[in-house]
Amino acid sequence: MFPQLAARILRTTDPRLLAKFMWNFGFKGMLSVERFKRGIKRGEYFPPFLYLSILNSCNLRCQGCWVDVEAERTQIDLETLNRTINDAKAHGSSFFGILGGEPFMHPELLDLLAAHPDCYFQVFTNGQFITEKIAKRLRQIGNATPLISIEGREIVSDERRGKKEVFTRTLRGLENCLKERLLTGVATSVCQTNIDDLCTEGWLRELVARGVHYAWFHTYRPVGPKMNSDLALRPDQLVRVRKFVVEMRAKVPIGIIDAYYDGEGRALCPMSTGISHHVNPRGDIEPCPIIQFAVENIRDERGVFATMRDSAFLKDFREVSAGQTRGCVVMERPDLVKELVLKHGARDTTMRGTAMAELDAMTPRFSQWLPGEEIPERHWMYRWAKKYWFNDFNAYSAVAHDAEAKARALQQAMK
Repeated sequence: MFPQLAARILRTTDPRLLAKFMWNFGFKGMLSVERFKRGIKRGEYFPPFLYLSILNSCNLRCQGCWVDVEAERTQIDLETLNRTINDAKAHGSSFFGILGGEPFMHPELLDLLAAHPDCYFQVFTNGQFITEKIAKRLRQIGNATPLISIEGREIVSDERRGKKEVFTRTLRGLENCLKERLLTGVATSVCQTNIDDLCTEGWLRELVARGVHYAWFHTYRPVGPKMNSDLALRPDQLVRVRKFVVEMRAKVPIGIIDAYYDGEGRALCPMSTGISHHVNPRGDIEPCPIIQFAVENIRDERGVFATMRDSAFLKDFREVSAGQTRGCVVMERPDLVKELVLKHGARDTTMRGTAMAELDAMTPRFSQWLPGEEIPERHWMYRWAKKYWFNDFNAYSAVAHDAEAKARALQQAMK
């Protein structure tokens, strides 16, 4: 499988762009993680992978979206973005996830990418603004991979995303990327309405036939002002998705990303491990995108590195969450999130101002941590990569000895 994938990427990607990916993301990304691990030993945390939501606006209205897409546009200006990235670069970071809203609605997105040729960017997008002209510009800049979200085929896409002809318009943007030989991925938030269509070998092989290089399957999380609990997966379906990912990695020549498991199949949370945190469109520094509370901001005079390193709020979230679950603390323990927010006097970072009420309205549910259902990686490449550069970084070593028993009790209570 891996030789086929490598050959396909070499054949269909602009060599200059591939070199950028291998150097800025591959080699320098590994150095970033090694620096992160050394920092942990000193008790210093700064994420090697920083995610920036650069604006709130979007042209779609997806079910269960927690971003204030209908509010007045708020965005991080180019000067602040450059200053933030430069500070992060000075402390070893080279990879940045760019989110929204819809990032391509930010008028200075391409200027941002061009200003940092020594970095690599993954742009989370619905693809509908990627015209032939934009795709050509992305190829010229050379240091970004579009990750295009597809939430279902024609009917389901329209339903999930609140507009008409979403699937067709998104595929048009996808094709523009592939024609320009960009390293291109497809992301899916797996839920009740798309699991049967998109968590299949047939769908992956269709992506391969189109020329897509990698896929990212993450599970839908019911949060925000219009959380849709009916879309959330059952525990057996969570296991099904994990099994599907592991099996397809060893079978289909396409890269498959996951962000919630180590090489042994044990659940983890990137926020709890400290490998990633989130910056919202106002510049507020949040533990993760769905925890919409903050104490600090990237505009703080100390700079993003010192601010995040010294944040008692982020530290407490990492440690308390890791002490309770290997899964998603928001899903399993919304009460604990509320306690931490109140303890630190964190502000609601939404524009709607209802984040605390939304926490109160949540019912504890299953997340990716299902003790006894671990599915280890089959393919040697993924096991090797996760062993060194994507694991729990001992974040859960301080978990109480009865944590697994607590998790099993929680599972029984939620059945």
